[in-house]
Amino acid sequence: MSDISISTDGRDVPDLLRAKIAAGEAGGASTLWVANHLFLRDPTALAASALSQTTRLRVALMAINPFTMHPVQAAMAAATLDELFPGRVVLCLGVGAPADLKAVGIDASKPLKAMREALEATRSLLHGDTVKLDGDSFRIDNRRLATGGRPVPLVLAASGPQMLELAGAAADGVLISAGTSVQFVERTLEHLHRGAKGRKVRTHALVYSATDDDEGKAHDRLRRILAILLRGGHHAANLQAGGSVLDQAALNDAVLAEDWTRAEAMITDDIVRRHAASGNPEQVRTRLTAYHGAGLDEIVIAGARDGDQITKILATT
Repeated sequence: MSDISISTDGRDVPDLLRAKIAAGEAGGASTLWVANHLFLRDPTALAASALSQTTRLRVALMAINPFTMHPVQAAMAAATLDELFPGRVVLCLGVGAPADLKAVGIDASKPLKAMREALEATRSLLHGDTVKLDGDSFRIDNRRLATGGRPVPLVLAASGPQMLELAGAAADGVLISAGTSVQFVERTLEHLHRGAKGRKVRTHALVYSATDDDEGKAHDRLRRILAILLRGGHHAANLQAGGSVLDQAALNDAVLAEDWTRAEAMITDDIVRRHAASGNPEQVRTRLTAYHGAGLDEIVIAGARDGDQITKILATT
């Protein structure tokens, strides 16, 4: 089975997050992946807090956006955390949600070149190099980090073919977003391996998960979050690969109207089964095994909102 980790999306209040972290460490989770969403809670502060309250759990900053945080600042954050908590930090770069960027006036419609520059700069800084970069998006004028080189793994959050190939060519790992079907994970990793050309790149994916002895109650925990996610046009190929039938336009209308009864009704049990690891403990175990079989080195549990759910999901593995 793949390594199993947990995540927080920045919406968890402190007491709830502490309970999730404690459950994760007690249950053998490998890493806490801390999301970076604009206007929510700051991932670096949450990462420092999580590292200080645990003894084993690693923390991944996910996904730091070079359009909102300069690669120097991202490298500083990861290196400083690693200096304080050696060997327990991962840095994940990614473009982030277009709607969030639009809300602060940032156009990231052509991110590939900028991400290539950000990966190059961040990797060199974490190696302890003196960096000279005069790129189209970023500039560094012969400077290095005060921490020196820090062995922080560098992961790229990617979904499109070109970004996946960049991850394969230049990153230590790739992170695939939540809501993807097992079949779409397999298709996604084909692009990664094409870019890797035989080099080892660690594969990670967020997987929405919920469990209850009553299968329907487990699925109910995920219907709204899947409705918000799967309405996007960029998920059309994911839905098709998973064999899912969903009227995305109607779903988008329901979500925008905040008609949650209608939106959640469109996320049928079949949709949840195809795009999450949800159900009774045996069903969750079977689905996580299927995601592992798709080629994942690490499954990151997402969508679990409390420590009790974390404990129960980890117990299925």
